[in-house]
Amino acid sequence: PDDRVAVFGLGGVGLAALLGAVVSAAGTIVAVDVVPEKLELARELGATHAVRAGDDAVAEIKEITNGGADTAIETVGSARVLADAYAATRRGGTTVTVGLPHPEQMLSIPAVSLVAEERTLKGSYLGSCVPKRDIPRFIDMYQQGRLPVDKLLTHKLTLYELNEGFDRLAAGQGVRQAVIF
Repeated sequence: PDDRVAVFGLGGVGLAALLGAVVSAAGTIVAVDVVPEKLELARELGATHAVRAGDDAVAEIKEITNGGADTAIETVGSARVLADAYAATRRGGTTVTVGLPHPEQMLSIPAVSLVAEERTLKGSYLGSCVPKRDIPRFIDMYQQGRLPVDKLLTHKLTLYELNEGFDRLAAGQGVRQAVIF
């Protein structure tokens, strides 16, 4: 509760992380992306601020959060975006990476910052979910109206529209798409 959270990348995973911050009662939730429609959706879902990704994003996040996020979550799968998320994290904060960058991408951070600034850099695979424990909780929160994951479904496709769905995904449009048989 009351943490300052920054979410980098507003695809399905990033918006799910944003919903997690909302459900956890984070005080400041900064949504970061290059797509204006995704920033708008993030605000509708509970983001308190929307920041266009780019050269000035880290400075803007630090200003909004008064020095940096307590938790910055990277969901893009880019070492460059992970470096930005790390740079936007305050002293004593945690940077969580969920994205899966290409294996050849390397992350470069000031190594001393881990100790001198008491920071944590952490990976999370599948949200560190324990299905038996977590899925019933998620369903309960959805049924209570606290976890509006249905708002993440932006397109319903027929099997014949599958290629259009992949094109949309490659262009960064939409959030979640479902093939309806």
